[in-house]
Amino acid sequence: MTYCVGIITKDGFVAASDSRTNAGYDQVNVCRKMHLFEGVGDRVFVAMTSGSLSCSQSIVTLLRKDFEAGKGLAAVETMYDAARCVGEQVRRVSEQDRKALEQDGFKVNVHVLLAGQIRGRPHDLYMVYPQGNPLRATEDSPFLQIGECKYGRPILDRGVRYERTSLEDAARYALISIDSTLRSNVTVGPPIDLLVYGKDEFTLDRRRRFPDRDPDLATIHVQWEHALRQAVQALPPVDFAPDPDR
Repeated sequence: MTYCVGIITKDGFVAASDSRTNAGYDQVNVCRKMHLFEGVGDRVFVAMTSGSLSCSQSIVTLLRKDFEAGKGLAAVETMYDAARCVGEQVRRVSEQDRKALEQDGFKVNVHVLLAGQIRGRPHDLYMVYPQGNPLRATEDSPFLQIGECKYGRPILDRGVRYERTSLEDAARYALISIDSTLRSNVTVGPPIDLLVYGKDEFTLDRRRRFPDRDPDLATIHVQWEHALRQAVQALPPVDFAPDPDR
């Protein structure tokens, strides 16, 4: 299983992903799901993947091959074009592998989160579906998730705002969102990759990997749970007085 989240604000974007690919009783595998494409000074992209690992790796390999040859993501003019470029590779891999996979009961179910910026254009965040079509994050819905989304969504719904959330707070929300998912689903696990990008920076140097039992991540986990309990205790008591209208 997987959990990846992208948050966009007026100041830039934050990307975070787990690294667990499967979690059985006697086997836990780890693989990086965040992939960086840098044309320093001109364009930067962050792609995060969920779904079939073999298909995801094929898609990223094709994207990187074109990027290094000055094609694909290296040549598009807008972030929408970039999302469409990713979608083309999603469809390409799907067409190549779908028949063989489905005849053995496997689905081609790759989702991709793509965040980035091209010089002269605004930073942006998209989700690309398995069919290759893109969905854009908006000011009203400034985050996108793929994989095991439900546990990490409530804190994002309540807290993240495009105009008001700082990049520092967006990074905290991303880590809390992932921590909530780790707490409730064993198939999502560390290491956790986190990246923060400020608009017009055109470099991806603010990133960190949190391994299992990382002390900073553990501190966030403990303080967040403590703050939740304190907040619950500060709520007014439930009133069980009889309702005169009943």
